[in-house]
Amino acid sequence: MGPRALSRYLITTASRDDAGRLALSDREPFRFQELPDTRTHVVALGDTLFQLAGRYYQKLPRGCGLWWVIADFQPDPIIDPTLELELGRVLFIPSVRTLTDLVFSEARRRALQA
Repeated sequence: MGPRALSRYLITTASRDDAGRLALSDREPFRFQELPDTRTHVVALGDTLFQLAGRYYQKLPRGCGLWWVIADFQPDPIIDPTLELELGRVLFIPSVRTLTDLVFSEARRRALQA
């Protein structure tokens, strides 16, 4: 079974070793870009990447599971999503259009696999 739609592993490649074990390639993060529809969010008490993804991507299936998109998209990417976010930090939130048209695009997937 392959990765589910909107999975961060959708844009990886798979290969089998001599023993038949399946391994995924490293995932290439979608890094920060200045885009006209990017939102900003000032971190408030209690904010987490999971909660913010759920809020901003609620129209998508399992939106809170897209926390990694927000983490990767920062000019200084967030490496550990379990750490508390710094109060007052400005986070850049890519739009749903950015997710569907760029992050998970078939063209990007093909380019990364080439």
